[in-house]
Amino acid sequence: MTFSALDHLECPRCGATYDATVRQGLCPADGSPLLARYDLARVTTDPRRIAGRAPDLWRYHELLPVSGPEHVVTLGEGMTPLLPAPRLGAELGLPRLLVKDDGLLPTGSFKARGAAVGVSRAKELGATRLAMPTNGNAGAAWSTYAARAGLRATIAMPVDAPSITRAEVAVTGGDLRLVDGLISDAGALIGAAVRASDDDWFEVATLKEPYRIEGKKTMGLEIAEQLGWRMPDAILYPTGGGVGLIGIHKALLEARELGWLEGDLPKLVSVQATGCAPIVTAFEAGDEESVEVEDSATVAFGINVPKALGDFLILRAVRDTAGTAVAVDDADLLADLALTARLEGMFLCPEGAATVTAARRLVESGFLDAGDEVVLLNTGAGVIYPDTVTVDAPTIAKDGVLHL
Repeated sequence: MTFSALDHLECPRCGATYDATVRQGLCPADGSPLLARYDLARVTTDPRRIAGRAPDLWRYHELLPVSGPEHVVTLGEGMTPLLPAPRLGAELGLPRLLVKDDGLLPTGSFKARGAAVGVSRAKELGATRLAMPTNGNAGAAWSTYAARAGLRATIAMPVDAPSITRAEVAVTGGDLRLVDGLISDAGALIGAAVRASDDDWFEVATLKEPYRIEGKKTMGLEIAEQLGWRMPDAILYPTGGGVGLIGIHKALLEARELGWLEGDLPKLVSVQATGCAPIVTAFEAGDEESVEVEDSATVAFGINVPKALGDFLILRAVRDTAGTAVAVDDADLLADLALTARLEGMFLCPEGAATVTAARRLVESGFLDAGDEVVLLNTGAGVIYPDTVTVDAPTIAKDGVLHL
């Protein structure tokens, strides 16, 4: 039986192909991220057989790059719930609203998907030392899975990244470096350090290795399976580096080619914050790439990415699916974070809350309507960001009286 149908790596810009059995970074010809390509003719499984497998993301192992189960590094990640949100949907005018809640993954965010697959493949290819910049959640996840795999990890993150993600890196033994700047500054420092080092470091920054995206694409496969192997009308995704959106697009194309799905792909919507919206600006201008945002800032820290390395792939996925890109204000997303918690009992991360605000905007503009089945991606647990909630509660003396 084929455990993985991985065949080669391909540059989506120039079409050059590369050996997938050795560690690869960016395309040497044009600096593009490389994408894993599979020999789909070797995939003999089907949705019925997949249904009998363990409820984790490795149930799709034929479409993942790890060659055998002995190389899998796992903490049980995957198959997060796809939850109906009827009261929130009624508020937004979307009665068929669903929330895919990746805040329940082992490290508290969807980054566990990419880390599980990326670390597994890195270890299989002989890596012992990993280095990466992060806005917080990815670093926490990669440090955690590196510990699980017995690898070393150096993580650089902005000094104002969420404190809980810093704690996750520290407690799992990661070499944490705090940078007085943005993730782009952290990335420049990591890149320079790796190039200057005599040691065998593997740089695993967003899309600088080909396999994080393969873990993230399982969001798309899970959504399809949880809907009975069909596709929703739209998927709203909070976009920083955009790996998950690119991955969902890739996964659904692969599943359709295998005959697991039929019909048009869902409209993919890139959601950003007005304080950092390079994809939205490029989409509205009709550009194929984005321009780096200066002095970017948003409370949705995970999407504070001034320029994504895979911006052209994000824009391609949005346009290929008749989707769109929308930016929302911090004040609005924070209000919708509180609204969602009150109506549905879901404590979203601010990035996930941005998709709620975006959904409201898209209903108002007519892009979405009441008949649409819409999936919002909540990419992390709200408890990672305690500063998004102000608690104003009275204190009562222990011998006092509590009046109801």
